[in-house]
Amino acid sequence: MTHETLGSNAEAGASAGLVATQSVRLFDEENPLVLESGETLAPVDVAYETYGELNAERSNAIIFCHALTGDAHAAGHHGEPKTDGWWDSMIGPGKPVDTNTYFVVCSNLLGGCSGTTGPSSIDPKTGTPYGLRFPHFSVRDLVEVQRRLLKDLGIERLYAGIGGSLGGMQILQWAIDHPGEMKNALVICASSRLTPENIAFSSVARNAIMRDVNFQNGDYYGTDRQPDSGLSVARMLGHITYVSEQALERKFGRERRDTQGPTFGIDFQIESYLDHQAEKFLGRFDANTYLYLSRVMDYFDPFADEEAAVARLRENPTRFLVVSFDTDWRFSTAHSLEIGRVLEQAGCDFVREEIASPWGHDSFLLPVPDYHQLVRDFLAGKR
Repeated sequence: MTHETLGSNAEAGASAGLVATQSVRLFDEENPLVLESGETLAPVDVAYETYGELNAERSNAIIFCHALTGDAHAAGHHGEPKTDGWWDSMIGPGKPVDTNTYFVVCSNLLGGCSGTTGPSSIDPKTGTPYGLRFPHFSVRDLVEVQRRLLKDLGIERLYAGIGGSLGGMQILQWAIDHPGEMKNALVICASSRLTPENIAFSSVARNAIMRDVNFQNGDYYGTDRQPDSGLSVARMLGHITYVSEQALERKFGRERRDTQGPTFGIDFQIESYLDHQAEKFLGRFDANTYLYLSRVMDYFDPFADEEAAVARLRENPTRFLVVSFDTDWRFSTAHSLEIGRVLEQAGCDFVREEIASPWGHDSFLLPVPDYHQLVRDFLAGKR
């Protein structure tokens, strides 16, 4: 799951059912991935899942781009209910992204740790995991890998691209760089430029990892010393920014566990919750991937040259939906307003909506009724 949420994931509609993660090699030594920096990377394997059926015209494809700690498993399950995908509330028969109508693709990002080439992958030049020798990459590079995946699947134009948080950044970059490749672009809980506060949170999280005595300069693979303490702290800090004060008050208040008195352990239920989320995170995520993908977000700034960005967006046939939530303080509505300002300046066809929800940044993963109806209506051309 992208973020472990406080709300319910229940949603009217059926599950996408039993799904399997697939893998494909998209770049090799003869045809390496050329990164925006000019560095090359090969081989590049990508893990992905699909839901629904591609129609004969190949015109019903939608790509989902995941957030910082997500993966290819967006919907359905892997054999038991506990393995529901991270956006299962959104994708499936009868759900807002109805797989009776659309063919959905979701891949694990470049730099990931769930089947796609990243820092934990073997560097063919050394025969050992890359670690911090993995090249830095950009949001534009994430997009190019996904475009190559679609080419491999025989998809030239998307009905829609949808992403939340870092996923929304990818959709925005895609629409700027490749006008017309998406009929619809849904940019949810995203930012075109992180604030100093955003960068500061991520910096503290990265420092928690890198200052862990077991980090070993990123070369902890295959050892019995993992930077679990640092990654746990990073996860707890990040998770606090994904939820709202209102959500935490509603769920936990100041409720205490059954303790005799003040200790430096886990006295409050909120502390127990964060500890539990951190423990679960350690079983599925890699510390180096956290470093790389959080840094990618820091450097994202597609409107740095606003005049050039507006020129590239002008006469773009893509329809945009830009969504924020009123209690999201990590990427507040101000971030969506800035994206909308540039889209308006370029004369783009766009809808911008702020949705009321108590759940903060995590709202984009949850079945908030007004939000899900908005997505359903926009995809159907009713908004």
